[in-house]
Parts: sequence; C-alpha cells; structure tokens
Amino acid sequence: MWQPRQFAAVDALVILDIAHKDNREIVVATRHQNGAALKRYSGGRGLLLGGVPGVSPARVAVIGGGMVGTHAARMAAGLGAEVSLLDRSIRRLRELDELFEGRVRTRYSTMQAIQDEVFAADVVIGTVLVPGASAPKLVTRAMLSKMQKGAVLVDVAIDQGGCFETSHATTHADPTYEVGGIIHYCVANMPGAVLLTSSHALNNATLPFGLALAAKGIAAVRDNPHLLAGLNVLAGRIVNKAVADSLGMNHTPFAA
Repeated sequence: MWQPRQFAAVDALVILDIAHKDNREIVVATRHQNGAALKRYSGGRGLLLGGVPGVSPARVAVIGGGMVGTHAARMAAGLGAEVSLLDRSIRRLRELDELFEGRVRTRYSTMQAIQDEVFAADVVIGTVLVPGASAPKLVTRAMLSKMQKGAVLVDVAIDQGGCFETSHATTHADPTYEVGGIIHYCVANMPGAVLLTSSHALNNATLPFGLALAAKGIAAVRDNPHLLAGLNVLAGRIVNKAVADSLGMNHTPFAA
C-alpha cells in the first residue's frame, strides 16, 4: 500500500529529475528553500502547502503523469496539499488511481482541463517532456492573467525549452522571477541543489553504459536498445528522428 512521505512543518516545492537505467528510474528530489516561493516575502500567496487544522491546504496541479509528475504528486500529497494530476493516457491514469488510492485526483489532459486546474492552483508543476524535441507550451502568457496572483509555476521541462510560454532558465543563485504576478521557478539544473546525492545517483545509473561503450564502442549501441534509443548524432549525421524534426534538419536512420 502506498504511504505518503511525511515532512515536519515543511511546505516544500518538489522538483525532480530522472536518470534512466534499464527502464528503471532513479529519482533525485530537491526542495526549493522550504517552499520559499509560496511565502509572502517572495511575492507568493503566503500559503503553507499542507495548510493547518481548520485551514485549507494549497492546491497543486501537476501536468504530466510520467515518473517526474508521479513523484511530484506523491511528495506534494505527502506534505498535505490538494493535488490534481493530468495526463493524456487513460491507461496511465488508471495506474495512478490505483497507486494513490484516491489521495490524488486524476484528470484527462485537455486544454480545458489544463486551464481549469491552472486557474485554480496555487502551484503548477509542469513535467511534460517529448524525447528529443522541445517541450510543448501548455501554459500560455495569456493564461497568467486568470491565475491567482502569487501562484507559483515550476517548470521541470526547462532543459527542453520549458512547457510554459513565459519560462526561461534560471539558476540556484537566482531561482525565481515574476511575470504578471506569477512566480516562476525554472532552474535548469534542479538536482544541482543536492549535488552529492544527485551525482552518485547519476553515476549509478550511467556507469554500466559508460563501461559498455568503453569496452565495445559503437557495437555496444547496436547490442543495447537503451543506448540505441539515446543515440542522437553519429558521424555528423542526426540519427534521432525527434531531434532532427525539432531542428528542421535531415534524419538519417541508424544502420545496425
């Protein structure tokens, strides 16, 4: 049975990054200064993510039900927030319903559903990624005017251009900025906040692939479907179709 993770009096924004190993995900979670972006002194709404007895918790909308979105929803729900999770896969929504046992509300992702959830949310976490391509812009600049002032947008897809139209990459030294009264958190290297943990996790996930490449060269790519799926450029040719399409360049299929 799924049990929510508990944190003592911490209203943390949950930001996640993934390293893949043999179709298993190693998730590195960081919390942005105990939810400072929600605090009034940061321009936020002045909310405690989990609320207190007699006071409603913050509403969190997570767009994307993959591994990043799932763990963001898990952490936010564990902190006591009211969480909605949107995805376009009915199968995935069924899996999430079973996983969370009603603790997180799932919703099929349409533009109307996204607008409903974004306009009502105190925190919106965008986790939509398209392998090899730029992330789709699911929250537009025009939508900001209908959001609650002081709400927070967390763009986990910023490494691939971001899934909010008003996103641009920030750093840990200056992580947030404001557009139209909405706080944006778009740190491009989110796991860098916990660099020792994230470095060990990344090393654990990638070392076997590195050793295989060192021992076998391009043959390792032919033998391993996971390495093959991650191959973008070979001998000056773009062999990943999604990358080629996103750049408007020619795609050359990989010849095994």
